[in-house]
Amino acid sequence: PRVSVVIPNYNRAGDLQRCLDSLVAQTFDDFEVLVCDDGSTDNSAEVAAGFTDRLDLRFETAENFGGPARPRNRGIARARAPFVAFLDSDDWWTPGKLANSVPVLEAGADVVYHDLYIVRSQHQQEFSERVESTPPRMLMFQSLLCTGISIPNSSAVVRKSLLEQIGGVCEDRELISVEDYDTWLCLARLTERFMRLDACDGYYWVGGGNISAASPRQQSRIKALYARHLDVLPANVRRRAEGFLAYRVARIAQQ
Repeated sequence: PRVSVVIPNYNRAGDLQRCLDSLVAQTFDDFEVLVCDDGSTDNSAEVAAGFTDRLDLRFETAENFGGPARPRNRGIARARAPFVAFLDSDDWWTPGKLANSVPVLEAGADVVYHDLYIVRSQHQQEFSERVESTPPRMLMFQSLLCTGISIPNSSAVVRKSLLEQIGGVCEDRELISVEDYDTWLCLARLTERFMRLDACDGYYWVGGGNISAASPRQQSRIKALYARHLDVLPANVRRRAEGFLAYRVARIAQQ
């Protein structure tokens, strides 16, 4: 396959059905699906099994880790394709998602990403709100720390060899809910070939709870994230990043 779609899942059988339906509808069909379950106790396995006649799909489960990092790493390790697409089990894609992303990667990009429509109810028909992705305003690594670049996880497709170079997604528990942002930072140390697509090719579900919601714990996670990367910056840029960190922590407190 040209793409390995990695889907972490925990007790989201109903959402997983919707997610996998969107993969059946893809106009680009040279991909495999790796549903990496985190010890679910619902019928997620049965839902996935219902798609094996329509998708090149593998479902495997393991002891609960409590966050998406380890399931994603299990998927990366099992991926057969040169490109890994991240998709959370409660999100889903438009039919043209992979058709739009793969040619950009094959032309030389290392990471592609785009906006996602925000979905707040099961029966929503119109979509105007977006999780907005943003292009870098300076070097990507610096932009991520100093300006808060947005790379929605369920929009990202990444060259697998680079994910292997950074050792996959960080599994430190202090980074649960921000491990995706840490992944973009680690990748940005290796490449500037991030490409933002103009299309809005997916949907972000906010109706089922979110581990990244504003809380004192989320403030601690953001601080831990920055602590892993600030020392790499030149002194003048580091001051700007520290200022932006203070802003991010204050915004969480306000929320």
